[in-house]
Amino acid sequence: MTGLAIDIVKRGGQRPSEQFSHTKLHASILAACLSVRTPPGQAEVIARTVTASLISWLQTKPEVTSHDLRRIASQHLHTHHPDAAYIYEQHRITI
Repeated sequence: MTGLAIDIVKRGGQRPSEQFSHTKLHASILAACLSVRTPPGQAEVIARTVTASLISWLQTKPEVTSHDLRRIASQHLHTHHPDAAYIYEQHRITI
């Protein structure tokens, strides 16, 4: 929907690159917000805002790593919801 043709280089280059998906990014940010019990409407607004910021950041980049995408998304998310940003950053750690 964004019209961006950006390749996302997966972790360590061990898996094939994939096309950027604003839907996938939005869903992951929304999930982080909801996991810390953010009201659904507020979580949706935050996810839209952070996704829009990332799309703006991506405008001049033909490819980025998934790590960079997650790092920048986390920085933007931190300004709106620090608890959700922490969850988003720690997505690979299991308890």
